[in-house]
Amino acid sequence: MADYLVIVESPAKAKTIERYLGKKYIVRASLGHLRDLPKSQMGVDTENNYEPKYITIRGKGPILQELKKDAKKVKKIYLAADPDREGEAIAWHLAFQLGIDIESDCRVVFNEITKDAIKESFKNPRPIDMDLVDSQQARRILDRLVGYNISPILWKKVKKGLSAGRVQSVALRLIIDRENEINKFEPEEYWSISTTVKKGRSKFEASYYGNLKKKQGLANKEEVDKVLKQIEGDNFEVHDVVKRERKRNPAVPFTTSSLQQEAARKLNFRARKTMMIAQQLYEGISIGKEGTVGLITYMRTDSTRIADSAKEESKGFIEKTYGKEYLASGPKKKESKKKNAQDAHEAIRPTSVMRPPAALKEHLSRDQFRLYKLIWERLVASQMAPAILDTVRVDLVNGDAKFRSTGSQVKFEGFMKVYVEGNDDKTEEKDRILPPLEKGEQVKFEEIDPKQHFTQPPPRFTEARLVRTLEELGIGRPSTFAPTLDTIQRRGYVTLDAKRFIPTELGTIVHNAVNEFFPDIIDVEFTAQMENELDAVEEGKKQWIQVIDNFYIDFEKHVEYADNEMEKIEIKDEPAGEDCEKCGEPMVYKLGRYGKFMACSGFPDCRNTKAIMKPIGVSCPTCKEGQVVERKSKKRRTFYGCDQYPECEYVSWDKPVARPCPKCESTLVEKKSRKGVQIQCTECEYKEDIQ
Repeated sequence: MADYLVIVESPAKAKTIERYLGKKYIVRASLGHLRDLPKSQMGVDTENNYEPKYITIRGKGPILQELKKDAKKVKKIYLAADPDREGEAIAWHLAFQLGIDIESDCRVVFNEITKDAIKESFKNPRPIDMDLVDSQQARRILDRLVGYNISPILWKKVKKGLSAGRVQSVALRLIIDRENEINKFEPEEYWSISTTVKKGRSKFEASYYGNLKKKQGLANKEEVDKVLKQIEGDNFEVHDVVKRERKRNPAVPFTTSSLQQEAARKLNFRARKTMMIAQQLYEGISIGKEGTVGLITYMRTDSTRIADSAKEESKGFIEKTYGKEYLASGPKKKESKKKNAQDAHEAIRPTSVMRPPAALKEHLSRDQFRLYKLIWERLVASQMAPAILDTVRVDLVNGDAKFRSTGSQVKFEGFMKVYVEGNDDKTEEKDRILPPLEKGEQVKFEEIDPKQHFTQPPPRFTEARLVRTLEELGIGRPSTFAPTLDTIQRRGYVTLDAKRFIPTELGTIVHNAVNEFFPDIIDVEFTAQMENELDAVEEGKKQWIQVIDNFYIDFEKHVEYADNEMEKIEIKDEPAGEDCEKCGEPMVYKLGRYGKFMACSGFPDCRNTKAIMKPIGVSCPTCKEGQVVERKSKKRRTFYGCDQYPECEYVSWDKPVARPCPKCESTLVEKKSRKGVQIQCTECEYKEDIQ
């Protein structure tokens, strides 16, 4: 019979840990929280110090009974939930349900699921940290007070099924504010002049910089023509050559936020998917003879610090694999643990650098392998020497016109041999190598190309951009980013188009209502300050009841005012201009959870509905009679199909083009890539860039 019971959250984690602890321990999984606030009511007594009413979660009764049964058979129970606020709260609830003294040494925490880390944690159990519990409890109660007070008002005044949350409302505001910026944006004209310069067999590009005295922009064609008139002949004189050596430092290891951003950029993962796969890697994967092993450290963290043991192991691996010159020398950039960091102690890293991705590939799914490879490479690169680049800047002059060309060449790869951080704004720059040039020498230009441009509006948020913005503004914490983005999409407040967030009409209506009557809820500074207050509870500097009370006193007045003064918003049905094919009644446009759709005005007698199909002006390449229309899949992904479906089953993820391939007469489509959009033939190798 076992002497000890260990309770973790997930079966995968339980299986991994049980291997390390031996026969005296039995490890069971609670499958997350067993106790929570009820869904059917507020569950918070605002008249009695915000006392929460916790109940056993529906469906979790049998799990609790099994745990109580196991608890009677052992001498001691250890609570080994995750090393963060949520995990501490789960342990606290379990202690209550199983009758464990929270001041006893019942809590064990570990940042990685490896044999050494597990053994060490059980040598140093501790009491439950009530500051962590109070911080989580305060967040949970605060979110309940906001959601369960505002949402019923939205149901009554706008539409049933709506919700408003503390963090999700700010995220929605950021998306809507950006959309408003885009709509108000007025493009401004500007021009550029580029030229191809030749020296011997080498060619390179240079761009107009200004006159000999200062840098000068080109606002219109008149200014361009003025510059072109100044240029005489086909020679430039090399006016200046500046050479220098530049160091490029590696990125620090991953935090939760930076992992979500980089996985979005490089792997095309949504935030939720990134966290799900990271959880699997953390809890343990079977890797052959070693059995089930936790492959990465805990994935909810704001810290970029890594353990000294991991540093030493990385240095040994780098020196052996790449050579001593690739090791970082001297003190590295200071690793950070933010003041609001979750208590997960370290950055996200592989539990052992000696498990390179290639060695694990056969044991991991494709997505597990790709995410593990990203984490492994980021950690190894962070411990490597900077890359050294030789940069050259050349100024070329003809008359009073100055053109400039810059180039760089990698002199020493350093960390770039393993990994280079992605970029939201542009693709990785390619090295431009300039030929040897001396001040005063003459070079020829082959052609001069003036181009008209227009300034572009700020880009819509991708998931990566939004996560980064929320983090920079202090909104939410590592564990909340992915659920927040998921919530605003599930509620139908935003959609994703080309991986960028666009607010829906429903999202805008909800935002405007909340903005008018609950301005603090969507105020960025107010929400960030509230996060800091909750962090102060975690640090033991403030009492959770006082923090909530300071918020609720004013919030309660806003709720009462909104309930009385908010006018009912009627979302009228718009005529669709066609009749229902089932009953003959007029069809109308209705606003649903996922945007507008067509429905029969004879509802509920007739329940006919149809998706709104947007013609793109292209004849169906299959049946030749129908028109290709833009549609949405169940997962809200755009695709293209024939409007004669189901008679014609033509379908394409890529947008067809209204002209045939010039080589083979087959269908042309627009293909999206990181470099932009390219037109390609579906049958032959023909391609063309979109200008």
